[in-house]
Amino acid sequence: MSVTPMPVPPLRSSPKPERLSLVERPRRNRKSEWARRLVTENVLTAGDLIWPIFVRDGVGERTPIAAMPGVDRVSVDVAVEEVARAASLGIPAVAIFPYTDPALRDPTGSEALNAQNLTCRACRAIKEKVPEVGLMTDVALDPYTSHGHDGLLEGGRILNDETVGLLVRQALVQADAGADIIAPSDMMDGRVGAIREALDAAGHLDVQIMAYSAKYASAFYGPFREAVGSSGTLTGDKRTYQMDYANSDEAIYEAELDLAQGADMIMVKPGLPYIDIVARLKNQFGRPTFAYQVSGEYSMIMAAALNGWIDGEKAMVESLMAFKRAGADGILTYFAPRMAERLRRER
Repeated sequence: MSVTPMPVPPLRSSPKPERLSLVERPRRNRKSEWARRLVTENVLTAGDLIWPIFVRDGVGERTPIAAMPGVDRVSVDVAVEEVARAASLGIPAVAIFPYTDPALRDPTGSEALNAQNLTCRACRAIKEKVPEVGLMTDVALDPYTSHGHDGLLEGGRILNDETVGLLVRQALVQADAGADIIAPSDMMDGRVGAIREALDAAGHLDVQIMAYSAKYASAFYGPFREAVGSSGTLTGDKRTYQMDYANSDEAIYEAELDLAQGADMIMVKPGLPYIDIVARLKNQFGRPTFAYQVSGEYSMIMAAALNGWIDGEKAMVESLMAFKRAGADGILTYFAPRMAERLRRER
């Protein structure tokens, strides 16, 4: 028995939609690449980047850091080559962080005061070969202490004023070695004023201070601690001196103190999880404000990219542009050479 198919109704043409009566059509400014470039509000350049470099002992050495794909610890001679590369890419400054031999670590971080320590040797070598690149050095005791803390530890408590005295001496040996920017990351009270006074008294009037003004007690520092060798030594945590991540008004207070004590620049660390703090500090003070895209931020992007979950190149650019949009004048980032290479290709 045959089945008579049901008749198919004729297609009816859709009624032509009425044109919306719009005076403002924001998409006009997004219609093409050239149009988007004309109205771009923020621009990222190589001049916005500071490249953190990890140095280690040895000659011709380059050791991959497992938790930071694409980042190595390098010996001083290789660091000089990397800084020359930075200069060729238009990166204005690098930040030096040492991997200190465990045998040189002690409870007081005495190696930090050694004028021949890794940081000081790297500064002198870099300034001799690539003097045009700015050198930023970290002032804190954690790369040098056997307990992994940024200051002197007594009975489970960090001693503030005694630590500041050591930080001042650390800053002076770094400035003597050629550091252009002293960056105290320790979060001790009063250290910026004490360092500024000592630098000026020693004739280092032009050495700048970039204060880690809003440095939070964060889970995003893990890969960095592996890089400098403090992850296995840290006892307890750093919440008695690094900031509570629930607080934002406190960042205003800390930055105000640092600026009053002579900081030339202020910094927020970590970066993207605290992008609101970057914006608040810039809006509040209008002073040079920097953000540190820390190791955990870098490693998350790299891990997702290596697994094929995100486009790593696009995520890199987007994350760095977020800092500029928030008002940052510059960014410390492990992506610095990769981003600068990309910017050069796009010219």
